[in-house]
Amino acid sequence: MNSLYDFIVKPVGDKYKNTVKVGDKELVVNTKIENWKFVNRLAEVVQVPLAFDTGIKKGDKVLIHQNVFRTFYDIRGEKKKSRSFLKDDHHLCSFDQIYMYKNKSGWHTVGERCFVQPIKDNNDLTLQKERSLAGILKYGNKSLEDLKIAPGDVVGFTPNSEWEFLVDGERLYCMKSNDIVIKYERKGDEEKYNPSWTQSGWWAN
Repeated sequence: MNSLYDFIVKPVGDKYKNTVKVGDKELVVNTKIENWKFVNRLAEVVQVPLAFDTGIKKGDKVLIHQNVFRTFYDIRGEKKKSRSFLKDDHHLCSFDQIYMYKNKSGWHTVGERCFVQPIKDNNDLTLQKERSLAGILKYGNKSLEDLKIAPGDVVGFTPNSEWEFLVDGERLYCMKSNDIVIKYERKGDEEKYNPSWTQSGWWAN
């Protein structure tokens, strides 16, 4: 079975990330389907669209929008599957719902998307652990390359532009190229801010 214009994907693991493993115990961290933060956003490509080639192949892993696997209640209070639901664990996913894909050569961003690694706030006058609206570019794109902004550069971004993901155990912010508004001179003391909970397996995308 193939779709003309959409990808067919399935979740890697469960559709929701409702538990976290702490030591030898598993703790429940979510019991509500309404909370999008606990929806699994890591999928595997089952089939690619017939109408066009995006470079994404069958078997690749993709980071997707939370609504693809999301379950909801309708106005009558009845539990409904996502509008993207196809059958079994297969769902339709449009190209603009894919933020990044992974093949044998690693992760690759899609379109104008990029991913930024948060950094620690080294200001002794603040109690913030994370530096606000700044980070290290982890995965860039062609538009940023044209502006001489490359992975490893310290960048500033606009408020409320970031979407949080956990990618291979690293907490990253997804945003668009035009959300990157500053390229800072690197001082050499920048440290990645990756809280301990990122190693627990919780919210693994």
